[in-house]
Amino acid sequence: MALYDSLGTTYHLTRRPDPRIAALIHAALGDATDVVNVGAGTGSYEPACTVLAVEPSRVMTGRRPPGSAPAVRAVAERLPLRDGAADAVMALLTVHHWSDPAAGVAELCRVARRRIVVLTWDQEVFRERFWLVREYLPEVAVLDDARALPVDRLAAWLGGARQEPVPVPYDCTDGFGAAFWRRPHAYLDPRVRAGISLLAQTGEDVLAPGLARLAADLASGRWHDRHADLLARDSLDVGYRLLVAER
Repeated sequence: MALYDSLGTTYHLTRRPDPRIAALIHAALGDATDVVNVGAGTGSYEPACTVLAVEPSRVMTGRRPPGSAPAVRAVAERLPLRDGAADAVMALLTVHHWSDPAAGVAELCRVARRRIVVLTWDQEVFRERFWLVREYLPEVAVLDDARALPVDRLAAWLGGARQEPVPVPYDCTDGFGAAFWRRPHAYLDPRVRAGISLLAQTGEDVLAPGLARLAADLASGRWHDRHADLLARDSLDVGYRLLVAER
């Protein structure tokens, strides 16, 4: 997990849990009595009943706040847990990083007694609705095309999960990929880009021409003219989805 050993050093600066997204995740977990968080990172969105975090990156686990659930360094494909170890298992914006998503999902199903909650995104919707990828950085979509798991396939692997849209608030505090859809200047900040795996993995040399066009369009007002409709919106569906599977 070398990527997150690198990103983890600044991750806490831009990836703070958003309370509105937290509310959706916790509602999906429902009345779960104990939760395991797989691909847990720094512990964002963990409910109070979290009993264990599973995360392969030493740097990320080191950034977990005091009082967090205990963490074990392991990968989703080989969870160090017995069958039915937790009432619910959650995996948030992590499946696309797994080396073998099918094996990882099978492990989630093995460990969860009642419920599995996965936060992911629909790549087709993301490509169509997210202006940064569509207009300025189409090159980065190539990476997501390769790693993004089709939502319907993931739902099927989970045994038939329901899908819930996760609208992104205009002032989202969690700086994931499309979090700054109404704050375009943020994507010009290297600290913001460092917390977004899609951009961090693509590389600054590839991003530079598109970011230069974005900077020019912001300076001229062209971006604001083109996207005036976005400036009146409080949230946007950019393709993020919660998958909730009952065991």
